[in-house]
Amino acid sequence: MAPISDQKQGAGFFTSFASTLSSFGNAMSKSVNGLLGYEGLEIINPDGGTEDTEVEAQKGRWKPEDRDSYWKMMQNYIGSDVTSMVTLPVLIFEPMTMLQKMAELMEILVSIGLGRRMRGSTHEISRTWKPFNPILGETYEMVNHGGITFIAEQVSHHPPMSAAHAENEHFVYDITSKLKTKFLGNSIDIYPVGRTRLTLKRAGVVLDLVPPPSKANNIILGRTWVDSPGDMILTNLTTGDKVVLYFQPCGWFGAGRYEVDGYVYNAQEEPKYLMTGKWNEFMSYQPCDAEGEPKPGSELKEYTHFAHKINSFDTAPKKLLPSDSRLRPDRLALEHADLSKAGLEKTRLEERQRAEKRTREAKGDEFKPKWFDLTNEIASTPWGELEVYRYNGEYGHHREAVDNSDSIQETETNSIEFNPWKYHDLPNTQT
Repeated sequence: MAPISDQKQGAGFFTSFASTLSSFGNAMSKSVNGLLGYEGLEIINPDGGTEDTEVEAQKGRWKPEDRDSYWKMMQNYIGSDVTSMVTLPVLIFEPMTMLQKMAELMEILVSIGLGRRMRGSTHEISRTWKPFNPILGETYEMVNHGGITFIAEQVSHHPPMSAAHAENEHFVYDITSKLKTKFLGNSIDIYPVGRTRLTLKRAGVVLDLVPPPSKANNIILGRTWVDSPGDMILTNLTTGDKVVLYFQPCGWFGAGRYEVDGYVYNAQEEPKYLMTGKWNEFMSYQPCDAEGEPKPGSELKEYTHFAHKINSFDTAPKKLLPSDSRLRPDRLALEHADLSKAGLEKTRLEERQRAEKRTREAKGDEFKPKWFDLTNEIASTPWGELEVYRYNGEYGHHREAVDNSDSIQETETNSIEFNPWKYHDLPNTQT
């Protein structure tokens, strides 16, 4: 099935016009990049080329000297997967981790399960930075949210892999995630090599989700922003029905930015519902005919949601695990806009992680996740094969024991030191 966007391509005049604009924009970018010494870097303004390109090139969190130094280091990695091979500067991060990002889907699932309608937030629109890579053994817990118990764990460092499990009275959610990246100079392509399974208890069906790839633009020159062009496919493995949503790439003057359209298909691949909207605001759906056109007299219905405050301790359980992402000192410093401290803390954590790796190799130990087990299953994804981790149930026993214990009081979170470490006799590395 061709993406809906293919059906919306303009005639030759518009194609020619777009091509002319693109060539002009590329010429402007190359000119400015040449002046700054950044040959080959493309500056993309998602709102169009209305602003002076040289001014646009200077925007962002970078100090000129830091940007120059970083570019000299990173130009050797163009075309490579930089997920875990280089240390990225803290100024391109947002104050949350990939484990917390995995929990954002919980808001949508709770809304569906409880029949709630939730409005988008402007903060969600402006989030354009990279989440922190979790430390090996790092975790993220969530409770007190629609009856959900959620646990995520960083199960591998090379390659970076995370696993998560969530459950309430309505559903069971399991995911194994492995990110692949491709560094392109001033942007990074991000490929979500993962498997996401959602089991709806009442309906007895299993859903499989394949998200679209993402692209982080202007990471060195210009204002950083994120695009997610491509298809997201949600398949009902029980019935064969599926949803195919096309996330449109951002074009010149912001054309298509955030826009999503697609269909709900039955097992015979016949369209049943037309879906349109913006991924940062809302989605609407409407019954359609066999040609994909809205049925006469049918009503367009809107579904909205927002990402709840994932860093909030309101969703933290009693006696929070010391390996929880909320406790990371670099994340906390960045949340308070202290870039200098955040950078120092990030470096300290990464050095301690390397020390743990050296100790593990010297002892001949093998890292074993606490809450998930590696299976023999290999899943195929559009971007490569994936080793699958399965929730082992131990976290449920741990949480039940803690919650039922009268002797354990709720811990003051500001008194807990971030501690995902397996070897506690190593020195606390300082910078």
